Amino acid sequence: MNIRFYNARILPMETADGTVKTGELWVKGDRIALVGDPTGREPLAFDREIDCEGNLLLPGFKNAHTHSAMTFLRSFADDKPLHNWLHEDCFPMEAHLTGDDVYDLTKLAVLEYVSGGVTAAFDMYYHVDRIAECARDTGFRFTICGAANDFGGTAESTRRDYERLNAFDPLVNCRLGFHAEYTTGEPLLRDLAALAEELKQPVFTHLSETAAEVDGCIARTGMSPIKYLDSLGMFRYGGGGFHMVHPREGDLEIMKARGLYVCTNPASNVKLSSGVAPIETYYREGIPVAIGTDGPASNNCLDFFREMFLVTGLQKLTVGAAAADPVKVLHSACSVGAKMMGLDHCDCLKEGKHADLIMLDLHMPNMQPINNIAKNVVYSGGKQNVALTMVAGKVLYERGAYTFGVDPEAVYAKANEIIARIRKTEGR
Repeated sequence: MNIRFYNARILPMETADGTVKTGELWVKGDRIALVGDPTGREPLAFDREIDCEGNLLLPGFKNAHTHSAMTFLRSFADDKPLHNWLHEDCFPMEAHLTGDDVYDLTKLAVLEYVSGGVTAAFDMYYHVDRIAECARDTGFRFTICGAANDFGGTAESTRRDYERLNAFDPLVNCRLGFHAEYTTGEPLLRDLAALAEELKQPVFTHLSETAAEVDGCIARTGMSPIKYLDSLGMFRYGGGGFHMVHPREGDLEIMKARGLYVCTNPASNVKLSSGVAPIETYYREGIPVAIGTDGPASNNCLDFFREMFLVTGLQKLTVGAAAADPVKVLHSACSVGAKMMGLDHCDCLKEGKHADLIMLDLHMPNMQPINNIAKNVVYSGGKQNVALTMVAGKVLYERGAYTFGVDPEAVYAKANEIIARIRKTEGR
């Protein structure tokens, strides 16, 4: 399908300079065919033409760390620190999930993603084939992260998932990963490092999320989690850490040397009382920063506007008012996350890139007056401004309506049925 957006403001996000263009954006099939001035270009045979009325087009937000199917625990597992939250609530309840449950619960997350301007998610969870099927069936883009640990998964199963999922559908790709150092013994870690060496691929994991996690690793190994994993050869081909709240001395040097990404999850880290990641330090040191919501059990919503505000706001609180420039934060949300997820083909709005984009309605009181559009998105934007979400050239959401053949009420009913069943089984 060929679509013409005209009378648009366009924020390409190729860099973090916040430059806004005016003009048109053309989509041909799943690709962007033009950005900006159409003068001298031969028009396509458009199937649809959309008058943007001066509204803003920008790349969709990339949720660079989440556990989508944890929607069933939203506002159930709350008000506890990470260790208690995991072992007292999450792990016992998750043990009852089926593959069908994960499919249905992931679909609920997709509804929230696309209505909030998210076009791709870096998902770490169980029943990965069902997550991939949900991507295919909804038209949403998923990068699936390996989650092996001592409770399930091996290097060989990680290899099989990697090979199978990367061939499954254009909307699905897979990255090597494991749950965390504290849930994964050294024999399995060495096997995974050997797999990364063999495939020459980066590895991603929960990393330095809490002070207790870091202290525990030092007590066991004499090293911080980053140093320990690097000593095993885990990051020879790069990768990254989800959270990275508590780096220790020497960690940043390893991160820079290995080209590691940080994915910050401020709402989850605040809610679980895990701390505030030193994002301004990462920016200053040239360490690439992506943004994620974490799962809807620890957040509890999948709202990128809230995440972006918290990224900059918490740095201002802990470092100073000039910290975490909002335009840089917006670039983290749209573009850096794409690169972390292996989605270089949809990291910005540029001719030849995949058409993963959103339109934000500027004709709302929270976006006026228009002094600085990029700052407005971060400081005052909200999910109510999302007028349209497109993935791979297909509109999935437009002005309150889902356009991929889904009945939202049926999705909500299924999610409530799943949590009711599991609560009954657990006697909660």
